[in-house]
Amino acid sequence: MGQVPVGSGPGSQARSRRSWRSWRSQRLLEIPALCLLAALVAVGVNTFVAQAFYIPSASMVPQLRINDRVVVSKLAYHLHPPRRGDVVVFSAPEAEQQVPSTSGNPMARAVQRVGRALGIAESKTELIKRVIGLPGESIEGRNGRVFIGGRPLREPYLPPGTATSDFGPLVVPAGHLWVMGDNRSESSDSRVFGPIVGSTIVGRAIWRVWPVNHASFL
Repeated sequence: MGQVPVGSGPGSQARSRRSWRSWRSQRLLEIPALCLLAALVAVGVNTFVAQAFYIPSASMVPQLRINDRVVVSKLAYHLHPPRRGDVVVFSAPEAEQQVPSTSGNPMARAVQRVGRALGIAESKTELIKRVIGLPGESIEGRNGRVFIGGRPLREPYLPPGTATSDFGPLVVPAGHLWVMGDNRSESSDSRVFGPIVGSTIVGRAIWRVWPVNHASFL
């Protein structure tokens, strides 16, 4: 007498189809939850540990180009003060800030914040420059070069032939830093808005992560 193999009847096939649909529905429901979790993790890391920063301008060419993405450490200056030559992200002086177009929309602000945390959206309130002058130092731009304490500053990160516009002389106040872009002719920096307050620094740029073929430590 013939036997029907277990699980091979019409009822079993229907159950299998229902099980597949249930599994597929469950996975589809999980995707938004996983995306939300990833966004929350990104924002949390962005707040306390590191920030992905999108380069919107040519002010740091050739070190950093438009559309590059860098990772900014928020812990670096808990270990030591800013050093000359560091590339830093800081809150832009009020006159340099751009008011986000989403300022009146809570949902749009949240989306923009996640975008900034992932380094896919431009920050309207932060700038990236290089630390040139430290607190208490006398700094001056003269004859195309920067002078610290009356001595020409060696700047190996600049392309040959780069000329710096005249400024100063002046003394960097205590608790402040003098910052400039590497692309001296295309950078709005301390020559325009003066020394920045050290407490406005978000962190130090440590790693260019995009484009992948040009990834490097800074």
